[in-house]
Amino acid sequence: MAVIRAARTAAPARESFPLTPEDLIVLVARGDQCAFAQLYDDLAGPVYGTVRAVLRSAAQSEEVAQEVLLEIWRKAADFDPARTAKVLTWALVIAHRRAVDRVRSEQAWRDRQEKAARLDPRRPYDDVVERALSTLDRDRVRGAFALLTDLQRESIQLAYFHGLTCREVAEQLGVAIGTVKSRVRDGMIRLRGALGAHS
Repeated sequence: MAVIRAARTAAPARESFPLTPEDLIVLVARGDQCAFAQLYDDLAGPVYGTVRAVLRSAAQSEEVAQEVLLEIWRKAADFDPARTAKVLTWALVIAHRRAVDRVRSEQAWRDRQEKAARLDPRRPYDDVVERALSTLDRDRVRGAFALLTDLQRESIQLAYFHGLTCREVAEQLGVAIGTVKSRVRDGMIRLRGALGAHS
């Protein structure tokens, strides 16, 4: 987010930098913050509108829109005009995908909460961990956890075994909340793969 804030303050007058989004993305790929500031102005409204059409919450829509714009900053070099002629189209595809991912993540969280409520509300619940513990196969769980990075392992342990929210995990580990969410998601995917491979 520091990049976005820096870019917003570094933006020159629009008349002195009259480039199309397709021109700007080339400069952004080289790390040009001024170009990103103008691209941000061009894309922020449409990106937010796309996200808002999928999500009900204005606050969540703003958060996801910022994540999308940050992803555009980081992945500008991935834009391929041969595959997608317009930067706006590319950005809106990313925005829609991120919004749908958020909906699925929220639904998965609600499903886990409902399952936990039906079992033991005093104990955090996850289908992978629950299945492994119910079969008392602790060695498999330890082996699967060994495949995770330190941040993935710490994030999952704090979120699922200590019941902390992603924001609380982020504060405790001193990292961005988006980092925690992606590490938990990637770690759970890796755990499911490792445990599923031995089912």
